[in-house]
Amino acid sequence: MASIRTKRLGNGRAAYLVRFRAVDGKERSKQFSRRRDAEHFAHVIEIDRMQGSFVDPRLGKLTVEKWYEQWWPTVTNLRPSTRARNEIAMRTHVLPTFATVPLARVDRTSLREWVAHMADEGGLAPATVAKNVQVFNKLMRAAVEDRLISANPLERLPLPRIEREEMRFLAPAELARLADTIDPRYRSFVILAGYSGLRLGELLALRWAHIDVRRRQIQVSETLSAVGGQISFGPPKTKAAIRTVGVPGFVIEEMLSVGDPAAGPNRLVFASPEGHPIRPTLFRRRFWNPAVEAAGLAPLRIHDLRHTAVALWIAAGGHPKQIAARAGHTSVSVVLDRYGHLLPNHEDAFMQALENLGAATTAEPQDESD
Repeated sequence: MASIRTKRLGNGRAAYLVRFRAVDGKERSKQFSRRRDAEHFAHVIEIDRMQGSFVDPRLGKLTVEKWYEQWWPTVTNLRPSTRARNEIAMRTHVLPTFATVPLARVDRTSLREWVAHMADEGGLAPATVAKNVQVFNKLMRAAVEDRLISANPLERLPLPRIEREEMRFLAPAELARLADTIDPRYRSFVILAGYSGLRLGELLALRWAHIDVRRRQIQVSETLSAVGGQISFGPPKTKAAIRTVGVPGFVIEEMLSVGDPAAGPNRLVFASPEGHPIRPTLFRRRFWNPAVEAAGLAPLRIHDLRHTAVALWIAAGGHPKQIAARAGHTSVSVVLDRYGHLLPNHEDAFMQALENLGAATTAEPQDESD
């Protein structure tokens, strides 16, 4: 229990010392000049103990940077690329502003000013601002879980509105033009990306063992990531991303024109000219960007070929659930949200079907005596 002891100060005035045992088992104390303030603090401590929410005020004096240094090494289950991005966000955007601020002193006003600075003076895109806030939010949430602070000031923090940009996708003729323009070694890369919808990491990790030539199917079970100059292979980030994707026969033929599955099932389908795994940044600079410019399609990202594939599936009559499975999305709602404007409008056929049902319902019964 918290106890209150009266002590006499050097100036002759009385002070009231609240003694209590912290979460770590150590004796702590806090001094007040008024007895009623000391009694209120002691009362709050006892209530928090009973509710299991007691927070030692001294622990909140730990700075954001010191807590980050303790917390970050304990974070697990992150993909290398995600870990690198989060670390950059923390070092570049969070710590320059909050490194020396005690955890308990991080307030909503300072956070709103920080968000406004990133969006206005910093010129960061709303999505980037949201990502930086998300990383900081995880740090502060962990501080709450470890009872360093009583509440997370970043919860429900107002953020700039993220306006979804219109997606870019190519028509079949444009896709063919790009394939004809890029280095011949990567012609099948363009064709496959534009019809399979595989992500860049999935394309670069594709091995001949993953391709069923007879069934014209590709098993997506591995992805490539490049972080800090190091290339690594691993499973896709979600269960939905582990999937089998069927592709047209001409896509398989394009791939077979530059490689032979029998030559080495575990060999990568797409490799650098030296035969090594492809580094995404180097591939963009040496092959992708020059081809896009020469084909007159700039600006165009490699990821836009994934959008192209989805648009082609929709044009071919694909159902949203089928498209979500092929693309490796976790939910059909993702397809409806991102590509709903491309889906055909069946309103006329729908209304006509209702009219037919209504006509059948209201039709006069025939006289059985006739």
